[in-house]
Amino acid sequence: MSGAECESDMDCSGSDCGDAGYEDYYSTQPWDGEIDNDINFDKQKQDPEYAVYECLRVDEVERLLNENVEFLTTNLQITPSLAKLFLHAHEWDLQDILLKYQDNTSNIMIDSKIILSHSVDPLFNMKFLKGNLCSVCFLTFPTERFSTLNCGHSFCNDCWCAYFETQILQGVSTGIRCMANSCSILAPEDFVLSLLIKPIMRERYQQFVFRDYVKSHPQLRFCPGPNCQIVIRSKELRSKRVICSICKTVFCFRCGMDYHAPTDCDTIKKWLTKCADDSETANYISAHTKDCPKCHICIEKNGGCNHMQCYNCKHDFCWMCLGDWKTHGSEYYECSRYKENPNIAHESVHAQAREALKKYLHYYERWENHSKSLKLEEQTLEEIKLRIQKKVMNASGTWIDWQHLFEAASLLARCRYTLQYTYPYAYYMEAGPRKELFEYQQAQLEAEIENLSWKIERAETTDRGDLENQMDIAEKRRITLLKDFLEV
Repeated sequence: MSGAECESDMDCSGSDCGDAGYEDYYSTQPWDGEIDNDINFDKQKQDPEYAVYECLRVDEVERLLNENVEFLTTNLQITPSLAKLFLHAHEWDLQDILLKYQDNTSNIMIDSKIILSHSVDPLFNMKFLKGNLCSVCFLTFPTERFSTLNCGHSFCNDCWCAYFETQILQGVSTGIRCMANSCSILAPEDFVLSLLIKPIMRERYQQFVFRDYVKSHPQLRFCPGPNCQIVIRSKELRSKRVICSICKTVFCFRCGMDYHAPTDCDTIKKWLTKCADDSETANYISAHTKDCPKCHICIEKNGGCNHMQCYNCKHDFCWMCLGDWKTHGSEYYECSRYKENPNIAHESVHAQAREALKKYLHYYERWENHSKSLKLEEQTLEEIKLRIQKKVMNASGTWIDWQHLFEAASLLARCRYTLQYTYPYAYYMEAGPRKELFEYQQAQLEAEIENLSWKIERAETTDRGDLENQMDIAEKRRITLLKDFLEV
């Protein structure tokens, strides 16, 4: 199933595009930017993940940046290179730059590292320039072979060029400073380009400068997809899901990482760092197989659903806690919740360390389990497609008659993805009533997801009305949790 592809010159809402792995998770419907405000408000109110953004090509971004440069150039009567220094230093806030420039021109030029707050030592250049001697290479050149920044430091053009090439090869562009020791003045773009000789270095410099400008702009973010040139623009720097219209990469606009609601950006960074450090321990302790709690035969999980049925004794149990599934509905809260040791503060350092590892493994195992379930359910979806294709070929209904199964699989993936990211959120939450409410909603969502997963895996024998009812319940649980705990 593939969604409708957005053109890159259109505005796209957060639920409007899909990627290779997500195009079945979220509906796709391009938005042309002329949406009615009332409709926009209603959609935002209903969907806590909704975001308004644009997918821009490089030439569109350049035009946007150049408009800002031209605005400052015209209003402040300065060169485009100086305007770019102002914009880069002040995160492209035009009004803030105008106010500061009108209030105190010297201060904003000092803050933007265009001029120094103090005079240059007159002996610095006098010692060398009397004989037209460059203080870097100690060679003599005619006066016209020297160039000077606003700080007053002067060097020969060959040394400037070699210095700039070295900086560019190291990936520095807008941050190139004066060669003089301890001088913080930045080299403007026109100054650098006037001294670079090799076309390849000029091109590389301009590419790096463009990337720096985009990174410094609060409304712009490069798509993290491999070799993708699309830039996402959003007027609000928030932790919202955005989807590239070209490569279909889904990511968080605020931090540029994989979308991670309801966990905030700082928390997910801490969690992923911890997982990278401790995952080997977790993998060692958490095996891929478990014994049936009734007949003790070894079982390997081959589907996304955590409702397991032993192929030997037909016992139904939970993969995570091994509890009897018949009574699991009432105990699901206990399955997903970590029970803190109330006396741990009085235990030894070693006991506290073991308890900390136990707590981490509890959340990590569930985080990793849902990640694996997502992959296994992708296989289930492919199997469903093959079965439906056979049914259609045998005149047992049409593709439209079986479309609800694809919608169910897409919803399941969306719900399980959200559920996966509830575990880092819960791991770092402080104990208290709010965490209890979160874990209750988390458990309710998990229960409905497993019910939906069980029914999808048995799609051919599941009543359509029952399946669609379960879809509705699961999505409502997900939306409720996000509305209550999504921090943007």
